[in-house]
Amino acid sequence: MNSTLRIALFSHDSLGLGHIRRNRALAFALAAALPALTGRRVSGLLIAGNPEATRFDLPAGWDWVILPGVTPAAGGYQPRALASSMEGLSALRAAAIKAILDQQDPELFIVDRHPFGIDGELREALRHVRARGCRTVLGLREVLDSPKVIEREWNRVGGAGAVADSFDAVWIYGDPDVYDPRTTGEVPPELARIAECTGYLALERPNDRATTTPGKFVLTCLGGGSDGAELASIAVHSQPPAGYNHLVVTGPQMDFADFEALKRTAAEETTVIRHSDDIPGLIASASVVVCMGGYNTLSEVMATSTPALVVPRNSHRAEQPRRAEALAAVGAVDTCSFAEVSVAGLNDWFGDRVGHSIDRSNVDLAGLQTIAHLAAELIGADAEPIGADSAAASRGSITSIKEIRYAG
Repeated sequence: MNSTLRIALFSHDSLGLGHIRRNRALAFALAAALPALTGRRVSGLLIAGNPEATRFDLPAGWDWVILPGVTPAAGGYQPRALASSMEGLSALRAAAIKAILDQQDPELFIVDRHPFGIDGELREALRHVRARGCRTVLGLREVLDSPKVIEREWNRVGGAGAVADSFDAVWIYGDPDVYDPRTTGEVPPELARIAECTGYLALERPNDRATTTPGKFVLTCLGGGSDGAELASIAVHSQPPAGYNHLVVTGPQMDFADFEALKRTAAEETTVIRHSDDIPGLIASASVVVCMGGYNTLSEVMATSTPALVVPRNSHRAEQPRRAEALAAVGAVDTCSFAEVSVAGLNDWFGDRVGHSIDRSNVDLAGLQTIAHLAAELIGADAEPIGADSAAASRGSITSIKEIRYAG
């Protein structure tokens, strides 16, 4: 057995930064915990389709591989930039993925959300790595879409049974007591049999360089920003309570003209920036936060006690409204629709929530701890840990995966 445990993670990245950020969080968690759990060093590759990925650092011994990108188009996808047909780009991506995995020879391959990538680009690579003994995992956010939409998506890739035949495990990154896609039908029985809910990937997410924001402030953050202009245009005209500043982080994918317009029209107390290297730190430091309903943003919110108003995306998928409603139902966030949000409403909400905190200890937020244990079990880790002290530090007082709960 090679002394280095090699891991590969894949995300297709046609829209936004969510897939990239989720896989990056997994990479940091696995790099931190698996050496103690397996007795082996860990190295990995994150295969992504968006050059924005390289904004984010990785653990020592890990690196990015960026594929030519795709973007949603009528009836499917189209090349994001490359002068190529979609058929040609799909063939190029498939060949590149297979070559990368051939050379890396991973023992664990984690695919985010779309089991076979774009237009089946992962099918051959999955067959190849499994034939060489690699264990494969399909990672799913807790909310996918309305059950009817998701049923059609499973059918388009050959059915849930075909997906189950290609993976050893399915990890659902959520708390089933908040939202369980196995009971809604989003994860069909064929997949549910190999699925486990991990808890939200919230606690111990990687932080980068801290962003300094003087004084007290309220925060609006818009994820990647490609679909955040509507909410941002309302937020920049709102007024934070007296003595507070307002920081609006648009996301690096917002159209540059929209970003410049927001800066020109923002209220005096409001600062508009395009990107921050430490969104989790900003959320934790803010007095309140207004955000959309993406998985990663809400995972970062859930790791704090900061009051949050979630205004979910109102197009593309039903995912964000379903997530916001589920978390609001357990008292973790406030939510309103785009049709309801207004400058006056934000002003009132800021005033009501500033100075308060939210207890989210009723939600399982320890998914990043759980996945390391699941990974060790899946690859059959049986080596002695690298030092008893290191192993104890990794496990803490945990006696089983099911006992990993939020303790903050």
